[in-house]
Amino acid sequence: MENLLNNLKLLLQKDERLVSEGELLKNKIIELAIKLDKALIELLLADKQMKEVFFAQAGKVTVFDKDKFIKFVSNKQFLPDSYTAFKNKIGLTEDDEFISEKKEVVLSWPYKDCVLEGGMTKEDQKRDEIFWNEILAPDEISRLLDPKVFTGAKRIDKKGEHELDKFKTDGNGDIKDNLIIKGNNLLALHSLKKRFAGKVKLIYIDPPYNTGNDEFKYNDAFNHSSWLVFMKNRLEAARILLKDEGVIFVQCDDNEQAYLRVLMDEVFERDNFVNTISLRVSPPEGVKTTHASKTILKEKEYLHVYVKNRQKLVIKPIYVKADIWDTHYSSYIGNIEEPIEKWRSIPLSQKLEREKLIADLNNKKFVRWIIKNSERIFQLIDSGKYKNIEKYRKDKFQWTDDGKIIIYRGRKVHFLSEGLKETDEGLTLGRLLCDFWKDISFNNLFQEGGVSLIGGKKPEKLIKRILEMFTTTNDIVLDFFMGTGTTCAVAHKMGRQYIGIEQLDYGKNSAVVRLKNVINGDQTGISKSVGWKGAGDFVYMELAKWNENFVDEIKKAKSGKELQKLWETMKEKAHLSYKVDIAAFDKNVKDFTDLSLENQKRFLLECLDKNHLYVNYSEIDDEEYGVSAEDKKLNKEFYKV
Repeated sequence: MENLLNNLKLLLQKDERLVSEGELLKNKIIELAIKLDKALIELLLADKQMKEVFFAQAGKVTVFDKDKFIKFVSNKQFLPDSYTAFKNKIGLTEDDEFISEKKEVVLSWPYKDCVLEGGMTKEDQKRDEIFWNEILAPDEISRLLDPKVFTGAKRIDKKGEHELDKFKTDGNGDIKDNLIIKGNNLLALHSLKKRFAGKVKLIYIDPPYNTGNDEFKYNDAFNHSSWLVFMKNRLEAARILLKDEGVIFVQCDDNEQAYLRVLMDEVFERDNFVNTISLRVSPPEGVKTTHASKTILKEKEYLHVYVKNRQKLVIKPIYVKADIWDTHYSSYIGNIEEPIEKWRSIPLSQKLEREKLIADLNNKKFVRWIIKNSERIFQLIDSGKYKNIEKYRKDKFQWTDDGKIIIYRGRKVHFLSEGLKETDEGLTLGRLLCDFWKDISFNNLFQEGGVSLIGGKKPEKLIKRILEMFTTTNDIVLDFFMGTGTTCAVAHKMGRQYIGIEQLDYGKNSAVVRLKNVINGDQTGISKSVGWKGAGDFVYMELAKWNENFVDEIKKAKSGKELQKLWETMKEKAHLSYKVDIAAFDKNVKDFTDLSLENQKRFLLECLDKNHLYVNYSEIDDEEYGVSAEDKKLNKEFYKV
């Protein structure tokens, strides 16, 4: 056995894909085996011992025993590291079950280099990744999704920040405040159920895309299955909050969009699928086009749209400026001031030639002219179900007997004025917005809202359009991947109530900073189009941390000494996992200090009981947590106790 292990290690090291910094990559080996990678199989076949162990003969055919190979490589004796050895020594064992069997819940974000923050440099992005996304089996979850205590509540308006005395409510006792919540979004969603189940009209989220090259400035490289579970947990909780007529928009790219669509079919039911909107987000320009010979360039992203109950769906039609002149509008009435029977038409082309105009909707002079003359320009269309059309003279313009339509040459006169629509650019020749949105720019958004997030912001115009289509004043809008607050900023300017949830800390570029700018009259984004001058307020509050405080301290630690000191505090105050043998840890502390700093952090994070990351509302009166009288009052009001 030992000889086989050593020989296999030496053999695999010949494949540079399987080696990083002199160490074999176990996960990569398993990945290639699952894919029946040709180069890997040829490498194994070239070795007599490996051929005998991992291949079988079926007549003249040699068959690779993939399952046997993967099981062998997965064995803890193959590539054991100091971290695994130490973890096993003190009892933090793992099993080999798959996510589909365990129905695991992905709890935490993946932390980039042990630090969860918005603003990683390009140098940081090149480092090897360590992920702290925690996976819990159902039998390990006892208190995780219970309602949490809110703390640090304050009302923010033009005059500044004030202690929150009470929530605004209506005659039914429903909370009417705009809410910004800092904390884990899965836990926050479950905490909102008590007051907001069945009350949210629209959800828009822009979750991590699982690309491994995240432009949102925090790492989102979950493995595929974990990402889907991560999303499933949150979508299931979000669905509970939606009204029957409520809709959800989830933005994504090609990396996961097909799988996300299937997942959303499961969560929201396939019959409740509304559409998938394609967004033109990145026109192929400049340096990007130099790669055109290597790939088909990306130009679009997607919005998957679902309603909770298809029978209740209501959509307001939206019109956008037409980009191509409709040549069917080919006739012009010069004497429209005279009685209808004296009208005479000429080809529109003749009139345009006299006016020295070219039919081009990119020509502002032409657009102004056709709008001004829209009641003179027409096309002839089918008269529909109108009866006895043949009785009207074909050589004259005539009203029908009921005075509803004008007939000419046996067909209905359709004036250009009937095609003019109100759009973001005012009254103009419009077309119905369908499922391809190419008119919203995703570039140069760094000034919107007075906060910066290069490559991650979404245009305020995009959110405005979504809210116009599906919401009205005072409807509740939810974004639980809030980022720098685009959704909430637009909702505030449009008079919608909103709830935003975010775990990341964006500092001076946070949603709180942006919403303060909005209240004070921010004039970027959609402000001018909606006549925004500034007003209103919002309530900020946080999930009360407990073990999450230790997570933060572990992430911030710069040395092993800091972590050892923190361990002493954790033994006294933290809720540790039942798997942790404290005595065994202290006895083998030398093995702990021999671990890399990253693995020391990883181990201490695994020691924490994830059911106790935040303080449960059911334990608000426990003196151990030190919840203030003010927080107790507001939480009891929030949970209607």
